[in-house]
Amino acid sequence: MSGHILIVDDEQSMCEMLDAGLKKRGFTTTWRTSAAEAFDLAIGQDFDAVVADVNMRGMSGIELCERIAKNRPDVPVVVITAFGSLETAISAMRAGAYDFITKPFEIDQLKLTLERAVQHRSLREEVRRLRRAVDESQRFEEILGTSPAMKKVYDLLDRISDSDASVLITGESGTGKELVARALHKRGRRAAGPFVPINCSAMPETLLESELFGHARGAFTDAKASRAGLFVQATGGTLFLDEIGDMPLGLQPKLLRALQERAARPVGGDTEVAFDVRVVAATNRDLESAVEERRFREDLFYRINVIHVELPPLRARGSDVLLLAQKFLEHFAAVSQKNVVGLSTGAAERLIAYHWPGNVRELQNCIERAVALAFCEQITVDDLPEKVRSYKSSHVIVASDDPSELVPMEEVERRYVMRVLEAVGGNKTLAAQILGFDRKTLYRKLDRYGELK
Repeated sequence: MSGHILIVDDEQSMCEMLDAGLKKRGFTTTWRTSAAEAFDLAIGQDFDAVVADVNMRGMSGIELCERIAKNRPDVPVVVITAFGSLETAISAMRAGAYDFITKPFEIDQLKLTLERAVQHRSLREEVRRLRRAVDESQRFEEILGTSPAMKKVYDLLDRISDSDASVLITGESGTGKELVARALHKRGRRAAGPFVPINCSAMPETLLESELFGHARGAFTDAKASRAGLFVQATGGTLFLDEIGDMPLGLQPKLLRALQERAARPVGGDTEVAFDVRVVAATNRDLESAVEERRFREDLFYRINVIHVELPPLRARGSDVLLLAQKFLEHFAAVSQKNVVGLSTGAAERLIAYHWPGNVRELQNCIERAVALAFCEQITVDDLPEKVRSYKSSHVIVASDDPSELVPMEEVERRYVMRVLEAVGGNKTLAAQILGFDRKTLYRKLDRYGELK
């Protein structure tokens, strides 16, 4: 790693020697024989590091280090001393030096020290940049991102936060659908009311019905007292129906009637109980395809899909990966009380290249693991899971110089269709839009390929 280095020594011959040696090793250098002149230069210009001799006429290297540390704390200082005593080292570190090196030394030894100093400065600047970006991008509570895809989501959420219209949030598993639902609730006029979530795929149909609509006393064996359902409990606030695409088909008509009438009949009850809630639903399913396949009621789909919020997968969010990684890194470093402050360049490149099938949830787990394994202030490539380290993007081969590898056009089309489906997580509606087909055409092709599931 190269950089612009300011050399300070009151002996011109030493300055010239260091200047020549460091330039040969890729650094840009400027030198001064006066510590006072060097300080003015360090304040007025941008250097990646300063290397200064301890013993100089006038201002010493220790004093120069103290002044630079006070006025330009972002610039690391490496001090050179002919006196390799513990006292000198302690004085240099107390003055704010990044490191010290003892005469006599090899120029390559200084080179390695300066490379670490320059990298240290670069890391600190990147951490500050990411922290600023994190602060600037948190428009909706814990939702984080500055990519164009997320800005579209923010703009839509801004427009609908005060509405009572039903919202359907779609996206792959792990994209943060519940975070969006909670953000909508907190930003809306119902923020003072309760936010009541329920996972529609986590319980049997009879239990889900009782949870949603409540039950009367004696409605079933263990119903020793009547109980209000979640629709009533959420009155004045938001009811979040997570994984609504997995709701049992037999329960969907009762849900539809409740949403239409704004009233719920408890299991075993004789009268309906009115409620006043905003309904936000979420799913990672392709509900339009489910409607066509008669696995989800069309009338219920249109009732919950008044406003559609589609969350992009993490692989479509560019450098948001690094923003999220930095946020998770700081959290887990604080929890584990480890001095881990950023990502190495190699680790950042691997994170950007990986396709993140588990989305934000997978990234969070990846960074938690990396912080646990890290033994220095940067997460390195070796700290990442093996599948992230070794990931190589797949490509569709449509041609080859070897005639034996050429395939018919139908096979090229099949490979591309399957690659698009893989990229969108199996969402047939989105895949059809990308391919320029209607869904029925896509289904016919998948049936012909033997890939219809």
